[in-house]
Amino acid sequence: MSTLLVILAFLFLLAGLLGSIVPVIPGPPLGFAGLLLLQWSGHGGFSSAFLLLWAAIIIAVTIIDYILPALMTKRFGGSRAAVIGSVLGLITGIIFFAPTGLLIGPFLGAFAGELINYHFQTRNSEINDTNNPADTISSGYIKALKVAFGALLAFIVGTGIKLVIGALMIFYAVKAMFSAI
Repeated sequence: MSTLLVILAFLFLLAGLLGSIVPVIPGPPLGFAGLLLLQWSGHGGFSSAFLLLWAAIIIAVTIIDYILPALMTKRFGGSRAAVIGSVLGLITGIIFFAPTGLLIGPFLGAFAGELINYHFQTRNSEINDTNNPADTISSGYIKALKVAFGALLAFIVGTGIKLVIGALMIFYAVKAMFSAI
């Protein structure tokens, strides 16, 4: 039974690392489940404080992963439409253009969402005769590119944090296995 738990633990840890890249797989929680399985197998040797600290880290990383894209998109001046576009772009990118769609999808989605929002804002507001429509259109594209960059940056930072956390969990699991020998 202990061997089965060890095998399951490492499968969960690897799935957790994969989930750091693929957004539909909850990477850090799966990796933490792997640590718990290793502990239950008797081969972990982790202290309660260690496991509680990792539980807190996993909760924090999971919350940050859900909040970061919206915060970064907003920080770069994005609208709600850009945030929604980023999420839809990410899903579309994963389904149709994996693995490059993971990067291109959120960028293009936020870009399109912000352009749509900008179009409806300028259409619904009065444009003075003194404004040059070409300047208005180019400023909309520049803002949309800035927002799209923010969405892309958020995805890269979030993925990087999850990869580091996943790799550290695997490191501690391997270290525990070798110290048990």
